[in-house]
Amino acid sequence: MRLIIRDDPSSASSYVANYIVQRINHFAPSPTRPFVLGLPTGSSPVGVYRILVEKYKAGEVSFENVVTFNMDEYISLPRDHPQSYHTFMYTHLFSHIDIPPQNVHLLDGNAPNLEAECLAYEAKIQAAGGIDLFLAGIGEDGHIAFNEPGSSLASRTRVKTLTYDTILANSRFFEGGLDQVPKMALTVGVQTVLDASEVVVIVLGARKALALQKCIEQGVNHMWTLSALQLHPHPMIVCDEDATLELQVKTVKYFKSIEQIARAEGFEQILPTKIRTGPAPEVRVQRAATVVVDGFQSPTIASPQPTTSHLLRASPETEYPVRSRSPSPDFTPDRMGSRIGDPEHTRRLTPDPDQQQQKKQFAQPEPGLLQRHARSRSKTPRPVVVTTRINAVGA
Repeated sequence: MRLIIRDDPSSASSYVANYIVQRINHFAPSPTRPFVLGLPTGSSPVGVYRILVEKYKAGEVSFENVVTFNMDEYISLPRDHPQSYHTFMYTHLFSHIDIPPQNVHLLDGNAPNLEAECLAYEAKIQAAGGIDLFLAGIGEDGHIAFNEPGSSLASRTRVKTLTYDTILANSRFFEGGLDQVPKMALTVGVQTVLDASEVVVIVLGARKALALQKCIEQGVNHMWTLSALQLHPHPMIVCDEDATLELQVKTVKYFKSIEQIARAEGFEQILPTKIRTGPAPEVRVQRAATVVVDGFQSPTIASPQPTTSHLLRASPETEYPVRSRSPSPDFTPDRMGSRIGDPEHTRRLTPDPDQQQQKKQFAQPEPGLLQRHARSRSKTPRPVVVTTRINAVGA
């Protein structure tokens, strides 16, 4: 994991925007091989979007061959509502750049079948070849997208109930207060984010300091879903100084020293060739595990395959749509009652007390046992009974 620390929110946003521009330009996307970008909403990425628009207008980057997937959307909020994430993205980014409308993907919180909407969204991501770079922000409780504390780290795009802390934090965007904030949302899952080739998170302000500390200095914990980035091969967190208030001094110095050495050596982020330049068009979806450089095969990260434990990657595709699937034909229900007719299962495994008693009654005595018993009786002295007669004497 890389932690990039800048003095203020403006510098942190500038770093993230410049990095995204460099990644897009180095990837050199084309109509048949687009750069797939995951995008967040909220207050944290606003500065990044403003700088991206400026760089587009300056001719430093084009989004013509960029495909985007947004992280989340409120449920039942009209699409044209001022606080819908659809309105947010077009207000801050899409209306100001040259991205084709068909390349923009946003979750529909008013879909008639929300479960089908979530499954279709995952399918669209896979059809696009996976996400090359997922930009993310976090909440004060450490949630990434709308994966609130307690969310499964193997989760996929789904319906999610928002916590009171999230509703309270988002109420500042709604003039009517808490009652106007939607209570549910559609969101990509933690595993959906981890499947991206690269994840970049921007963390700004002292209110996010505790969440950053939980992610950097403590272990993976589903109560702080941002900490799942520890399982990703290429995560990068960019923050301002205020966001480091809960970190230990030695932690801050450690990451600053790493960045200083990296810059002195002339590199910013070490990424496999396949991730930096993208695979060939004919293997865009398959994403082969090796590339050929100067005639030699060079190993790379097979994306989108996150470095997570086998427990977290047990069944990401089948974990969510369980209700829509019929039982497998290979599954045979097993009841204890079905085993009664099987002799192997009716045979008693423990000794039968009645049979044991019968064996004791009819068993022949061990040879010499009666003789030994007789000798032992002869040697045993018989008890002496003393009888005392008491005669009554009259007065």
